[in-house]
Amino acid sequence: MRLTLARWGKSGGIFAATILLFVFSRIVEPRSLGGSALAALWPFAAILVLAAVGQTLVVQQRGIDLSVPGFISLTVVIVTHLPNGASSKLVPAILLVFGISIVAGVVNGIMVTKVGIMPIVQTLGMNAVLYGIDLAISHGTPTQTTTALQNFVSGSVLGIPVPMVFAIIAVVAVEVVVKRTVLGRRFEAAGVSERAGRAAGLSVDRYQILAYVGSAMLYCTAGILLAGIISQPDAFQGDAYLLPSVAAVALGGTSLMGGIGSPIASAIGAVFLSQLQQFVLTTGASAAAQNVVEAIALAVGVAVYGVRGKLGSMLRRRRAASVPIVASDAPPSGPATAGGMASHAVSTSERLGR
Repeated sequence: MRLTLARWGKSGGIFAATILLFVFSRIVEPRSLGGSALAALWPFAAILVLAAVGQTLVVQQRGIDLSVPGFISLTVVIVTHLPNGASSKLVPAILLVFGISIVAGVVNGIMVTKVGIMPIVQTLGMNAVLYGIDLAISHGTPTQTTTALQNFVSGSVLGIPVPMVFAIIAVVAVEVVVKRTVLGRRFEAAGVSERAGRAAGLSVDRYQILAYVGSAMLYCTAGILLAGIISQPDAFQGDAYLLPSVAAVALGGTSLMGGIGSPIASAIGAVFLSQLQQFVLTTGASAAAQNVVEAIALAVGVAVYGVRGKLGSMLRRRRAASVPIVASDAPPSGPATAGGMASHAVSTSERLGR
């Protein structure tokens, strides 16, 4: 219970900030929350939510994924160029792009865990490979999306746009798996500390590979929906989602050094950035100003949680220093020994999911 409250306390800032942003937008620039503005906001916000949740999985395993644009752009190109307007070819194209994404996610995970390539280098290289396939198929020219995909994505369920329905389902599913299952507890334990995870008998590499595969599937889903939202998407449609996906994770309270994170908080961070973008554009600011605002939001998110982490470490050290040391002739036990370390890591991993 204490860990749960601490987790929500860490990410609670983004919830409050998002509410304040919507209130501020309503007062200062009501047009940013008008009917047409919201109709345009939610589908694109859903795409960013999916990208942010995927990025969260990788960041929790002490990585960062720079291949987000490549995954989304290649997905858009495959589901538009291969059908080439024929709705009957849409399903095979979707199956193909999911297969490619899973393979690329596995390659990312294996190269990081087994070969030892730094995540930032590996995912940057994978991004280049995905864009190479993208350009080989599209030659840089856009193609009209199929009528079937456009009609499906433009629909709604109980008044909620279909892209946001997919985003909500994905967020809930990831949150439940990561926070409420044995697999999720082990996943977070492996992300908190590789050494402690291995001492507890966890296959740390396996969870890192799962993170890259899971994120790839989320990026692929985002790309399919994006291809339906935009009637004629270009070959570089995913470029706009790299910086915001990282910023949403940072604003949601997940440390960019890895560890425990909240998919829901990252999703709220994505909604915050989407509304912030909407607000900036409504005021008539340029696209360059929008990029500056996103960069500032990322810097603020990293700075706030970095300062909080340092303060927390300082307080823990002071509490530890205030505990009296009692001499004992008993042999050392607990985390100081290999067996103690394993026991401590197991109990830690069990507590992480409660």
